[in-house]
Amino acid sequence: MNYINRVLDDSLTHALSRGRSLFLFGARQTGKTTLVNRISAALRVSLAQPEVRLRYEKAPGLLRGEVEALNVNGTLPPLVVLDEVQKVPSLLDEVQDLIDRRRARFIMTGSSARKLRRGSSANLLPGRVSVFHLDPLSLREHRPARLEDVLLDGSLPGILAVRDPSDREADLAAYVTTYLEEEIRAEAAVRNLGAFARFLELAAAEAGGIVNLRGLAADVGVAHTTIAAYYQILEDCLIADRVEPLTTSATRKKLTRSDKYLLFDMGVRRLAAREGRRILPARWGQLFEQWVGLELIRWSRMVARSIRIRFWRDPDGPEVDWIIDRDGRYTPVEVKWTETPAAADARHLRCFLDEYRTAERGYLLCRAPRKVKLGKGILAIPWQELPSLLHDSVGEE
Repeated sequence: MNYINRVLDDSLTHALSRGRSLFLFGARQTGKTTLVNRISAALRVSLAQPEVRLRYEKAPGLLRGEVEALNVNGTLPPLVVLDEVQKVPSLLDEVQDLIDRRRARFIMTGSSARKLRRGSSANLLPGRVSVFHLDPLSLREHRPARLEDVLLDGSLPGILAVRDPSDREADLAAYVTTYLEEEIRAEAAVRNLGAFARFLELAAAEAGGIVNLRGLAADVGVAHTTIAAYYQILEDCLIADRVEPLTTSATRKKLTRSDKYLLFDMGVRRLAAREGRRILPARWGQLFEQWVGLELIRWSRMVARSIRIRFWRDPDGPEVDWIIDRDGRYTPVEVKWTETPAAADARHLRCFLDEYRTAERGYLLCRAPRKVKLGKGILAIPWQELPSLLHDSVGEE
């Protein structure tokens, strides 16, 4: 599989040209190493290799000496790549010193922020380093031949490169087993491994739904505070994204205040939930909704930090799957597994537009071949046009 240009490519290149150092976070196999290997560097250190990691754990100051020995050519300090820097968080003290003395620029990659937050350099070098997040391939980077393919297999670059469906299934299963069930649990120092494994399966199966901590706790057999800690582990390890509800309203007093969680990739979610490839008809709509939510989150990370993705739900009435919140200006997005959208499908969007004056337009994502106007300010959009919807409706910075 040839290299697929990533949306972040230009942003990383621009930041480096300004002399900035970078943190590039992302779950395993999202393509961080492939991306940074395309950038010329004076020194590369892969802390994913045990023997390399051991050297720097014994002597973090070794990095300073290696950087000081580099030849300095040009106006910018030499570029150093530290892959999987969370493996040796003590190196951040050396990195801070070298950046402050303008001895080097750094690209640091990491598949977890958990150890970095717990380490001596828990501040992640604020003001010194630009932070980026690399997700699985978005719709702007890879368009699947069929919507069902991305809902079943996700969009990790390494998985997409596998042609045979049975091999894809095996590779996804290996990812879940070796990465989620072993590495995450080991890093998090979870004592009850059986409970965490059961939690992971349930969290994957119920992804995209309103979280009921006490209900999950009863199913797993642990305290609800432990379930909350487990979700925090998934967030820290970049496996799950938490989505908060929109809770402000002039007229509705019972808006849902509990969060939703989405696992970062649809294929990983399916294997973690131990679901097969035979999907019930009613389930496709739920998976479609989750995938749209992931696309919105990925887009929001790339274009503007001021954008937040939320959802809106009144337990006694309407709900909208996703809300694009740009500093209090709202764009509601509903998701329907239909090829023939009708005005009735947009009734909750109409309710939301009537409720919030800062919301001017609403969109319904569906499988229709062309756009369909469903009412004043409401448009049904084919799923393939989601990137242009985001650009046109909210704009990019």
